[in-house]
Amino acid sequence: MDQKRRTIIAAGAALGLSGIAAAPVYAAGPTYSFKVGTNVPVSHPIYLRLMEAAERVKSDTGGKVEMRIFPNGQLGGDTEMLSQVRSGGMDFLTLPGVILATMVPMASLNSVGFAFSDYPSVWKAMDGGVGDLIRDKIKATGLVVMDKVWDNGFREITSQFPISSPTDLQKARIRVPVSPLLVSLFKSLGAAPTPINFSELYSALQTRIVEAQENPLPIVATAKLYEVQKFCSQTSHVWDGYWLLANGRAWQGLPQDLREVVAKNMNAAAIAQRADSEKLAITLMKELEQKGLKFNKPDPAPFRKKLAEAGFYTEWKKKFGAEAWAVLETYSGKLG
Repeated sequence: MDQKRRTIIAAGAALGLSGIAAAPVYAAGPTYSFKVGTNVPVSHPIYLRLMEAAERVKSDTGGKVEMRIFPNGQLGGDTEMLSQVRSGGMDFLTLPGVILATMVPMASLNSVGFAFSDYPSVWKAMDGGVGDLIRDKIKATGLVVMDKVWDNGFREITSQFPISSPTDLQKARIRVPVSPLLVSLFKSLGAAPTPINFSELYSALQTRIVEAQENPLPIVATAKLYEVQKFCSQTSHVWDGYWLLANGRAWQGLPQDLREVVAKNMNAAAIAQRADSEKLAITLMKELEQKGLKFNKPDPAPFRKKLAEAGFYTEWKKKFGAEAWAVLETYSGKLG
C-alpha cells in the first residue's frame, strides 16, 4: 500500500468512516468506469466521503462500477469542469451552487445574503421545498442531480484587515467565485468583487491581485489560505452546498439496478459529510487561530441593512421570481 493510500485511509478513520459491507453477487457483464471531478483538496471531508462512497459502490456492485475521484481541480477549474460534465468529457462533478448558477440561476436561491442563520434551517430548506425547486431546474438542463446536497458551509471573509461593518469593505478587492449572486452581494456592500476560479485563489492572494476572499472555514484550512491572509471575519453571509451532478448519457447508460446503488451510496455519503463538516467547523477556529489567523464576529444587522438599501433583495426577488422567493422565505423568514 503506497503512502498516499495510507494517508487517505488514516484521514477517513479520523472522521469515523465506517467499514464496507459485503458485496452482492452480480452476473457477468460490462463494467463501467466513471471520472468524478471536484475542486476540494484531499484532506477535505467531501473528498474523503467521495472516496468512501466510491469504495462502497465498487463493493456493492461486485466491481462492476468504478468511480475514480479527481480532487483539487485536477480536471480543470469549476467552470471548465461544468462544461466537461455537460459534454461528457467527465461523468460526475461536485459543484457549489453559486457556480452552477452561471448555468442554472435558481441554483443560487439558497445563497441569498443572510437567508439562513444556522444548519437546522438550512437542511430543512434544502431537503424540502428550496432543494426540490433547485433540483427541478437542474434536471431541466439534461444533467442528473443526486437527491442530497453536500455541505460547503457558511461563508466567512478572510482579508488583510478586519471587517467589522460594511464600511470596512468599501472598495476592497475581494475574490469571489464565478457567481453572479456573490458579485452582486459584494457590489451592494460597496466592495470590488473579482471573480477568480478556486484553483487560482491562493496565488491571487499571495500576489495581492486581491486582498480578501470569502469561503467556509474548512476551505480556508484545507487550502491553507491562512498562509496568505491575516484576519477572518465571521460574517456567515451565505450558506452554500455542493451538488453532485452526472452527465445524462453516462447515467442512462448504467442499468437501473446499478444506478440505484450509486445514488444510494452517494446520498448516504452526502449526509455523513454534512455531519463531518459541522463538527470540523467547530474545531477549526482554534486551529486556525494557532496558525496566526485573527478572528472577529461582526453584527450581521448593518450588512443586511446595507443590502436592503442597495436594492439587493429587490433585485434578486425579481430575478428568481415571486413564487421562488416565497418558497425561500417559507424557510428563511422575511428578507429585505
